[in-house]
Amino acid sequence: MTHAVAHNLALRQVSKHYGSVAAVDRVSLDVPRGQFLTLLGPSGSGKTTLLMIIAGFVEPTGGDVLVDGARITHLPPEKRNFGMVFQGYALFPHLRVFDNVAFPLKVRGMPRAEAADRIRGALDLVQLARLADRYPRQLSGGQQQRVALARALVFTPHVLLLDEPLSALDKKLRAELQWELKQIHQRVGTTFIYVTHDQEEALSMSDHIAIIRDGHIVQAGPPRLLYERPATRFVADFLGKSNFITGRVVARHGERLVYEVAGRRYLQAADGSGADVGDEVVVALRPEKIEIRGAARHEEGANAIAGHISAWNYHGTSFHVLVATDALGELIVTAPAWRAEVEPEVGRPVHLVWGADAAGVVTPD
Repeated sequence: MTHAVAHNLALRQVSKHYGSVAAVDRVSLDVPRGQFLTLLGPSGSGKTTLLMIIAGFVEPTGGDVLVDGARITHLPPEKRNFGMVFQGYALFPHLRVFDNVAFPLKVRGMPRAEAADRIRGALDLVQLARLADRYPRQLSGGQQQRVALARALVFTPHVLLLDEPLSALDKKLRAELQWELKQIHQRVGTTFIYVTHDQEEALSMSDHIAIIRDGHIVQAGPPRLLYERPATRFVADFLGKSNFITGRVVARHGERLVYEVAGRRYLQAADGSGADVGDEVVVALRPEKIEIRGAARHEEGANAIAGHISAWNYHGTSFHVLVATDALGELIVTAPAWRAEVEPEVGRPVHLVWGADAAGVVTPD
């Protein structure tokens, strides 16, 4: 299959109102050519409505959709040359795999010889050439989703839209197809726009993530930036687990803040938050960035606190440990299981330690 020519997509102040409810509210977004962008958000956040506006199935109340700078806002879906992959596969049950993949080319009137080469290339891409003569009912869920992907890519669309395509699959198969889908994206070079509510899926697959809440994009950027430096409490809480510590700034030393909670002081990298002495701050601290030590290894420091284990569970690669402290309440800690310094046991006294740059100041929601 030939490498596709990727296209830029842009949204400008796009809105969709249903009566007084704004499902999408003045969303602007630039998707550079060849990017894998994920629209991530909880159920009802507006991400699928936004995807349907891009596809042309939903007419926006306001704003514009552009491809390579050309306005396509009111073009019908069949004129946009976008591929679409749905959660439910949407295959024709009475057609063989080969004919399912052939359908978009048949609609476009492509000559049979050229179409056959395209179809074989698309099936090779998704590793299903050997199953070309089977019917959808003879395939597993994962194989059916691969057929849907081949059908969406066979006509080299300008942009590929994917609406929670892996959510019907079991966890292990989802993980395998995440790898495959990312590799296919790299091979074909098409601009992908992917919708999911699964945070791990978004982090592992995307070049760029736009987090959506109540019809708005609350933060967008590369996965690592969003995870390491969330801008708001919602983003920190939605994109993985976080401990939230609320304190008051008592000193500022260059790019470091000293904040106080219940009479104890902690050191925090400022991260350009603009917080000053006297301001209340909310600090988001990821569980895996806290070191859990035995009581005998207590050390006094800016970010060290005593507590005891109140609950724990085992996840194979790690322990998730809930530690009760007097000053900060309960903190969750993730510790690698294979080299855990502290064997978890309810009631065991421990000390927690973290670096000044381990956490980030976030905006309360």
